[in-house]
Amino acid sequence: MSRNITRRTALGLVSAAALAPLAAPRIARAATTHDVKMLNVHPDMPRLRMVFLPRLLVVQPGDTVRFLPTDPGHNSASLDEMIPEGAEGWKGAFNKEVAVTLERPGFYGYVCTPHVALGMVGLVVVQGDGMMDNYEAARGVAHRGRAAAVFDEIWEEVAEQGLVS
Repeated sequence: MSRNITRRTALGLVSAAALAPLAAPRIARAATTHDVKMLNVHPDMPRLRMVFLPRLLVVQPGDTVRFLPTDPGHNSASLDEMIPEGAEGWKGAFNKEVAVTLERPGFYGYVCTPHVALGMVGLVVVQGDGMMDNYEAARGVAHRGRAAAVFDEIWEEVAEQGLVS
């Protein structure tokens, strides 16, 4: 009889061990901080002036983007018409670092306020469910000056990276 109890006990332990991974909580991905430099001149392409580096950034929900005033005279400000509905925008002060934690998937367009006409613009793509909800609206925003051409280039990069279908 003790042999049956031992066998039953052993089967119970095996069953419990087999189910344990199913009951274990999932480990959350640690949020990441990404840096975007605000530059007067691109370090690898000196003909490009007044740039964010990188100008296209792909992140996950909960990640933080830090805009670093590497060169003086810049800021980072989101464009209200180029952020997901319900997401909070930002407007950094000149010559100051601004950090933004992005929770909502979607496309976030931003500019350097004094240099937007010179094409100092950028885009953060937060991947995840609902990412495409503001794609058409963000893509359809009209821009002036060099910003229009730079945003066109960025949207081409978005497509080349397979971020949109």
